[in-house]
Amino acid sequence: MRIGELATSAGVPTKTIRYYEDIGVLPSAERSPNGYRIYGDEAVDRLRFIRDAQATGLTLNEIASVLELRGRGESTCKHVLHLLERHLDELEDRIAALEKTRRDLIAITERARSLDPSDCTDPNRCQTIARADTPHQGHNTAAELHGAPSRRHHQH
Repeated sequence: MRIGELATSAGVPTKTIRYYEDIGVLPSAERSPNGYRIYGDEAVDRLRFIRDAQATGLTLNEIASVLELRGRGESTCKHVLHLLERHLDELEDRIAALEKTRRDLIAITERARSLDPSDCTDPNRCQTIARADTPHQGHNTAAELHGAPSRRHHQH
């Protein structure tokens, strides 16, 4: 099948197929005498696997590592489990950070409801956003205000 047919069958754009070939997660297609890419049915299966793996949060590099193991005839179960557990840990960290941000925003919103706009006299700061514990000292970073998640990695 040609690239357009593959794209339709796998539910991905042709540009994505070319990109996957460029980075090696999809083997390069054979070429017809007129230069068109020709794919077999296994390309549809591989593209669907890539799409499904991305839906679990795996990166293309991680997917490539799974495909490489599989290509060597090795079992991928433990490797995939490790990748999924790592992504789950990262997701838990992001959820915790978002929950903290939510709590902080609730507290700021509640405090803002009780503020008197006539008390807002600092030309450089908004009393609604300024932290109650440091009204005129230092500056809050966006990460402090929004509880930005850390980029720590877990070792398994």
